[in-house]
Amino acid sequence: MKLLIVVHHRFDLWRAPSWFRGRLLKDFPQLDIVQRESYDGVEEYLRDAEIVFTISLRPEQFQVARQLKWIHAPTAAVHQLLSPEIVHSDVNITNSREVHGPVVAEHVMALIFALGRKIPQAALLQQKRVWGQDAIWIEGQHPREIAGATLGLIGVGSIGSRVAQMASALGMRVIAVREHPEKGKPTGVQEVFRPSQLDELLQRSDFVVLAAPLLPETEKLMNADRFSAMGSSAYFINVGRGAQVDESALAEALRNRCIAGAALDVFEREPLPADSPLWELDNLLITPHTAGLTDKLWDRHYELFSENLRRYLNHQPLQFVVDKRKGY
Repeated sequence: MKLLIVVHHRFDLWRAPSWFRGRLLKDFPQLDIVQRESYDGVEEYLRDAEIVFTISLRPEQFQVARQLKWIHAPTAAVHQLLSPEIVHSDVNITNSREVHGPVVAEHVMALIFALGRKIPQAALLQQKRVWGQDAIWIEGQHPREIAGATLGLIGVGSIGSRVAQMASALGMRVIAVREHPEKGKPTGVQEVFRPSQLDELLQRSDFVVLAAPLLPETEKLMNADRFSAMGSSAYFINVGRGAQVDESALAEALRNRCIAGAALDVFEREPLPADSPLWELDNLLITPHTAGLTDKLWDRHYELFSENLRRYLNHQPLQFVVDKRKGY
């Protein structure tokens, strides 16, 4: 049985380390394991691979993989894998949402504190050697307490559910939109809304966190009308996908102080172009897609994937299986 690991990315941390294959060989000596750093010539290895560990697989590559039964993505998002050919096949897809959820949730909480307590403004004043107590209090929204604020979550998956637990423990009131409200309230969530009630959630929230999967219905979900629905003292945070936000509309809302501020970790184009107007906004905090960064990343990947590999070899149900038709 062949396992092919092929993860190519410009960012070093997203590439599988060399020890990954070595540890798998030690724990699963019965497998033929191939690890590639590039997709060049990958078709040769795809022909007889039963399992592929990868972040993307083009339709023409998938057509070559005649023995493929399982794709594992070292990402939470899998939209890049959902070509019609794969969706309508019998190949299972699993993702790594439980790897990224905890650390991204911590990043969200850091952004909430940074926005609410005006940490970016203090850092800029420090660089200028300015004692900015008056400026931090007077300019824009006052620094605010986090306890007692209302947090509106768009999405309560691996990231959103952990954010809810952390935020409620800090005394925030957590409300959330979820696709199936009949499933009830996740831990830490006081009130659940239907997707059709999104505007109501926005109106009632001091902080809005977008952590939903990228689907056709969530593209440009946050547009000019949605930012208008938020209050002028509210903050917006996106750790979902850049395509879910109309960046021009967000920039306009921030310039006009329709909302107090925002923090973005994901963007329509990455890296964010140097000429993007987003760089110029003094009430926008930009983190360069770093919410998921941790030195424990690949240890967590190994723990999750190796457990699923054991299940697969023992003909047991896999964990974190993606519903290919729903997209998550």
